[in-house]
Amino acid sequence: MKAHAIMIALPYQGHLNPFVDLATKLASKGITVTFVNTEHAHHQIASSQEIPDAGLDIFAAAALDIRYATISDGFPLDFDRDLNFIEYWESFLRDFPSRVAEFVGDIISSSDPSMPPFLVSDTFAAWPAMVAQKFGLVNVSFWTQPATEFAINYHLDLLKQNGHYPPTKDDEQMINYIPGVAPISTKDLMSHLQESDVTIVQEIVFKSFKEVVKADFILHNTVQEVEPHTLSVLNQKQATYAIGPINFSTKCSVPKSLRHQVDCSEWLEARPHGSVLYVSFGSIAQTNRQVIQEIAHGLVVSGVSFIWAIRPQIVMDDDGDVLPCGFEENVKDRGLVLQWSDQLSVLSSPAVGGFLTHCGWNSILESVWCGVPMICYPILYDQPTNRKLVVDDWKIGINLCDGESVGKEEVAEKINKVMSGEASDCIMKNLKEMRTKLHDAWKENGSSQINFDRFLRDLNDKI
Repeated sequence: MKAHAIMIALPYQGHLNPFVDLATKLASKGITVTFVNTEHAHHQIASSQEIPDAGLDIFAAAALDIRYATISDGFPLDFDRDLNFIEYWESFLRDFPSRVAEFVGDIISSSDPSMPPFLVSDTFAAWPAMVAQKFGLVNVSFWTQPATEFAINYHLDLLKQNGHYPPTKDDEQMINYIPGVAPISTKDLMSHLQESDVTIVQEIVFKSFKEVVKADFILHNTVQEVEPHTLSVLNQKQATYAIGPINFSTKCSVPKSLRHQVDCSEWLEARPHGSVLYVSFGSIAQTNRQVIQEIAHGLVVSGVSFIWAIRPQIVMDDDGDVLPCGFEENVKDRGLVLQWSDQLSVLSSPAVGGFLTHCGWNSILESVWCGVPMICYPILYDQPTNRKLVVDDWKIGINLCDGESVGKEEVAEKINKVMSGEASDCIMKNLKEMRTKLHDAWKENGSSQINFDRFLRDLNDKI
């Protein structure tokens, strides 16, 4: 029996990337996939590829049974979704679910009745349980962050019972009662759990985790050997499968960047082995102008070669150039500043010897996959907890700053520590071991390969 996966993506780069990779993996296993992007995300990808919207099927070259479609998010293409984040997500929570239900109904009514459909959604979606119940669909939830953070969100009730949410004290406290999670400081919790006032991000996360308890299966973009205890405990609650890093599970090349990527391969090829620092704070996180300027001054002082991806609106008061006056002229012989790049292509270059990162989960997986040590500067969302995993638990990176503020002298010191090879032998040993775990996971008889096949068998029994 051939099943039919209906997948509706969240329109954010960090979620879209693994979701596309999951689609190609499902299709490579013989499942028919209908993959749905929002019209705006589709437009962004088409623009990044410099082709007309109507001429783009992102899966056209994959040679797999994937049908590509788009759905309106309820806003015109020129509406600034980042600037109007609250308005956008209020609508996404309130209005988008009914739009999805109608869209899924149309897909089902026009599909081959011999292929039973099932729903695959990002855990952060607000509609899966309602849509799955309405159409009698098996409900598969895909978590794109570490299992540790899933477990913390999953046990919000325990945080409330113990007085750690909403936060009431400024002093740092240890949390040691969350099943499957090693003791963690309140300062290392995800940013939405450190905020006293109710925010739209909290609404998104809390609604998502009310929904996810109704899922039939939960897929995690992590590796069994990396988070074994957490995954084992979660599996006692719901059917849980570690299938990461999904980003490297197939060799299909699918255009999915929401921004135009600058090719810097020629620039990298001219640099010595391990001499280049890559700097990127991801696709959505914003910091302040002072942080960017201190990092810029620190790069000047360090003397290292670097590539720095500085996207528009990276600072909250963006009014043009955020770099210090004369910075690019000062570093032109050893620095390349661009808006966006193919991050995996950069990290996989032999010339790259370090990664100054915001600690997004995709960035961490890519850095480990390529064996590149990290300098960590988390900003918000899952990033503080990811930093804790990278620096404190797995010991595969260092902090950019050990105090409260970023200063150019410490920036230069930390950069040179990593780029000169001063990063401890322990960090490189741990990084090598974790890299092996990631690479082995999708080999024949690797844990992620086994877990994915087990998921498919369990899915087949369920539908």
